[in-house]
Amino acid sequence: MTSSVSISDIQKAAVRIGPYVHRTPVLTCSSINRLVDAEVFLKCENFQKTGAFKFRGACNAVFSLSESQAARGVVTSSSGNHAQAVALAARLRGIKAFVAMPETAPRVKKVAVAGYGAKIYFCEWTMEALDATAARVAEETGAVFVEPFNAPETIAGQGTAALELLQDVANLDVVMAPVGGGGLLAGTAIAVSGFSPATRVVGAEPATADDACQSLKEGRIVPARPPKTIADGLRTSLGDLTFAVIRSHVGQIVTASEEAIVAAMRYVWERAKIIIEPSAAVPIASLLEKRQEVLGQRIGIILSGGNVDLDCLPWAIGSAHE
Repeated sequence: MTSSVSISDIQKAAVRIGPYVHRTPVLTCSSINRLVDAEVFLKCENFQKTGAFKFRGACNAVFSLSESQAARGVVTSSSGNHAQAVALAARLRGIKAFVAMPETAPRVKKVAVAGYGAKIYFCEWTMEALDATAARVAEETGAVFVEPFNAPETIAGQGTAALELLQDVANLDVVMAPVGGGGLLAGTAIAVSGFSPATRVVGAEPATADDACQSLKEGRIVPARPPKTIADGLRTSLGDLTFAVIRSHVGQIVTASEEAIVAAMRYVWERAKIIIEPSAAVPIASLLEKRQEVLGQRIGIILSGGNVDLDCLPWAIGSAHE
């Protein structure tokens, strides 16, 4: 396996984070099944602590630290979901957390990070600005950096969501996950390849931020161009570790238009009665647009999160999508 993360690492992560994470439910919706002509099983990480799958990876990373490392506190950079996850994991371990966040991050995510007790350092929404801010804070405080996606502990933690899905639903033809930096998709791919090798793994990302799709086609990491998508959690380029796993174990990465992402998000809210954020809607949006052949298949989808600014719903008049 071309990865520094093994199936055993995911199993160990499941044990390590078990006392702290929710085992989220797998739900179905008959109207979604009819709409896409397939059986769809929704792994609801929007019901996870902090409202997203990110808590799994952050929790595994924080609780993997030695006592001496933990005493220094932790620092990270994130547009929101990983920031919340690190802040809560740090609070549960009783250590300090520092977070570099874009000034343009959704208000709901800023409020949550502060509510979990982390100190926030705001900066521009560029990877360079986020990395530079986190590096400066780490130097000033001595805190240990918790990688948002491109680290073995993070990937292993994210893979526990797919592990639970496979334990709860047998004989899946496809497992889908959204892809930004690739931690969730990489962890999913490792879990599926080990426990259900006949199941295909498919990533999904916005058509306006399709760097992962291009990377898989070209066999190299294609950096994300300045992304303009409502799916704020999927604006990040792949890392070397996540790309290596995705290249080895992911069969396809499909895309979805901005219009389809909004439509899918609204449909899930209205028909499945599940609150999801735009990033979580991307795999369903790709199914709505028939970006792959799924007729009659059993499809597991990891709904990555549900942190939504209710004052800025994408279908409301005057909402901002930047």
